[in-house]
Amino acid sequence: MIPIIDAHHHIWRQADLPWLQGPMVPRIFGPYEPIRRDYPIEEFLEDIAGSGIEKSVYVQCNWAKDKAVDEVAFVQQVADASGWPHAIVGYADLLDENAAETLKAQSTFPLTRGIRMQLHWHQNEMYRFAPIPDLMNHTLFRRNLGLLADHGWSFDLQVFASQMSDAAELAASNPDITFILQHAGMLEDLSADGRAAWRDGMKRLADQPNVVSKLSALGTFIHRNDAAHIGDVVGETLRMFGADRCLFGSNFPIEKLWTSYAELVEAYRHVLSSYDDETQRAVFYGTAERVYRL
Repeated sequence: MIPIIDAHHHIWRQADLPWLQGPMVPRIFGPYEPIRRDYPIEEFLEDIAGSGIEKSVYVQCNWAKDKAVDEVAFVQQVADASGWPHAIVGYADLLDENAAETLKAQSTFPLTRGIRMQLHWHQNEMYRFAPIPDLMNHTLFRRNLGLLADHGWSFDLQVFASQMSDAAELAASNPDITFILQHAGMLEDLSADGRAAWRDGMKRLADQPNVVSKLSALGTFIHRNDAAHIGDVVGETLRMFGADRCLFGSNFPIEKLWTSYAELVEAYRHVLSSYDDETQRAVFYGTAERVYRL
C-alpha cells in the first residue's frame, strides 16, 4: 500500500476561532454544528488510524488576524508533544504594513513552511471570503507576498475560476515562490459553462511551472464523498498539471461533516488505482514531500 501524506488538515480549539463562536454563520460547506467544538490532534490521529497516513501538513484555519503568530506557536507546541503535524502553513495579513514582522516571528518555529491568506471571491456571498475579487493585485499585498521567497516559503493559493487569470499572472510575477492551489481550483459550478470556465483557468495556472494543485476538499460544494466527482476533478487536474504537481489533502475535519477519513481515503485510492504506481506515489506522497520539505 502506497503511504500517504495528508497535505491539508486542521486541528483547533473552538475558543480561538471567531467563526466557531456565537451564532452559526453561513459557510461554503453548509451547516457545521457537529464541528463547532475542539478538534484536537488526538481525534485527528484516531480519524486517520489504519488509513496509511504517514505525515501531515496543518493549514491555517482562520484564527483572529492578530493571533497569526499564536496559531503557529500552538501547532508547533502540539507537534513537539505528539509528533504531528510535520509542517505548518500559517496565516499572515499581507495587506498589513507590519506583515514582515509577523513572518519573521513565524519563522522562529521550525515547522513553518508557508502562508495561506484566502483570496477567493465569488458573486455568491456565501462563497465569498476576500472583500474584492482582485485583492491579489494590491501593491502592498504583492510587496509582502514577495517576502515569502526570503524565507523559502510557499503560498497556499485559494481562488475561484473567475480569479485564475489574475492568479496565473501573480505566479508568473513571483517565480521564486511555489503556489499551492487549494482544492483543485474550487470547482463550484458543475454546469457545462462552469466546468469550461474552471478548465480554462486551470490551464492558465498549469502553464506556470511554480504552481501545484492540491486535490482536497472536493466534497465542499456537493456536501458528500463522491468517488465519481473526485475522479472527474482528479483526472482533469492530472492531465493539466501532471502527477509531480498534484498532491492529496483531506481538509479534515471539514469533510468529517459528510464522511469518515477511511471512506475519503478509499475514494481517492479507488480513483487513483487506474493510474500507474509512479502517479499514485507522486499524488499521495512524493509531491507533498517535496513541496512542503517533509
